Amino acid sequence: MTDYFALLEQPRRPWLDSAAIKQRFLALSAPIHPDKLHSAPETDRVTAAKQFSNLNAAHACLSEPKSRLLHLLELETGTPPPNLQQIPNSLVELFAKVATLCKQADSFLAEKNANTSPLLAVQFFEHAQEWISRLDALKNKLGVLRQRLDDELRSLDATWMGSDTAARPKLLPEIERLYRLFSYFNRWNNQVQERIVQLAL
Repeated sequence: MTDYFALLEQPRRPWLDSAAIKQRFLALSAPIHPDKLHSAPETDRVTAAKQFSNLNAAHACLSEPKSRLLHLLELETGTPPPNLQQIPNSLVELFAKVATLCKQADSFLAEKNANTSPLLAVQFFEHAQEWISRLDALKNKLGVLRQRLDDELRSLDATWMGSDTAARPKLLPEIERLYRLFSYFNRWNNQVQERIVQLAL
């Protein structure tokens, strides 16, 4: 497995600044960007393209907390964490709210898309704006909770960096817990955003 932390010359840790990661990616990838090597020999272009692709994958992975934590877990344990589908009790109510609102929005969208009457189009437009407002409110709530997760991750990172290498395995269950929470919030946020976009069309 490629160590994306090493590839971008970053310490192996739970928290990384996305702006710093982007800056490092740009600095490392600039000399091997395909646009700069169009007149280079074929073997050099193929090698550079592979290196550029790997750097791009590393940037995408380390810029996002969920994928970064998964990669860290895989590097530290040698295997990905088990695929669990059970939602923590603390998130069951939020999960139900997201699922219900998305299902209701889907029903409205189906009705709106089936409409062929120009007279009803205005009413559907007004109702769509109401649905967008409701979904925006839920997305804002998800954003607040996501910020709390970011704060937890920074705190865990401080503990990780303050620990010696031998003590770090004890922190892996907490890293896995946060990885799962980021996974839920990413999925729910994407589901809500997808409905907002469809309603805005």
